[in-house]
Amino acid sequence: MYIVTGGAGFIGSAVIWRLNQAGIDDIVVVDNLASTEKWRNLVPLRYADYWHRDHLRRLIREKSAELGGLAGVIHMGACSSTTEHDADFLMDNNFHYTIELCQAALEAGARFIYASSAATYGDGGNGFDDDESRLHTLRPLNMYGYSKLLFDLWVQRHGLARSIAGLKFFNVYGPNEYHKGDMRSVACKAFYSIRERGEISLFASDRPDCPDGGQMRDFVYVKDCAEVIFWLLGQPEVNGLFNMGTGQARTWNDLAAAVFAALDLQAVIRYVDMPAPLRGKYQYFTQAPMAKLAAAGCPASFHSVEDGVADYVRNYLAAEAPYL
Repeated sequence: MYIVTGGAGFIGSAVIWRLNQAGIDDIVVVDNLASTEKWRNLVPLRYADYWHRDHLRRLIREKSAELGGLAGVIHMGACSSTTEHDADFLMDNNFHYTIELCQAALEAGARFIYASSAATYGDGGNGFDDDESRLHTLRPLNMYGYSKLLFDLWVQRHGLARSIAGLKFFNVYGPNEYHKGDMRSVACKAFYSIRERGEISLFASDRPDCPDGGQMRDFVYVKDCAEVIFWLLGQPEVNGLFNMGTGQARTWNDLAAAVFAALDLQAVIRYVDMPAPLRGKYQYFTQAPMAKLAAAGCPASFHSVEDGVADYVRNYLAAEAPYL
């Protein structure tokens, strides 16, 4: 049995899609569906059961026999909002919950793969090196990033980096994110903006050394993320903390141009002032050094922005079928 937390969410449902492609359906989806629309991500997928997050936590605390036969835990479930201000909630949901899952997986002899985040790097002033020895130098800009860094540090403090695998996701985009509201990728938002208004809005730069729309991100397609996770699942000897990006930063202008190109339209971009709450907290450059994952033997290749966006826009968004 495999447990995928956040299994109805963006990356989690993509992981289940990849497992299904490999003929694996003995999967328990763990999530908190509530009144959201992310249940739609589950409709095309094959899995054995659905558990609410709180139910799983009870089973762990009770050391329930329902967790018998556990082969792996893929922990993608978390509050990923960078604007969440309830620090106590993030401490419990993103930090303590992850500790509970990790301990349960290790006790069961199961594979444990978890989501960290590039938000742990803060403004990038200390670089984007996924060397665990540098974790103490990182300074996240928001509580979400800090909650993720706390677990990375917990792993280091308890000497577990050789036993589990973590991925620091950079800017992920692709099918199954439609339910995320303001946390959807700019690629997704851009498609609907073009359809409704014929243009895309991007943040103007408030730094003289960067042109409007010239801020850079490492955009990584969700299908590539699912492929790496699937590979890690079958490589229990490969452990540690790894960046999950493409290794190539691109500008927001590049991303916008790719969306227009996928729709065979000329680019129309409008630049808007950066909101006051983001000033001083906005990352102008992120890029994932990927040498560590490559050195571990990962054979995955990554879509370029142009190819990934073309697949996403043409085969999912424009086809009005935003699910894998």
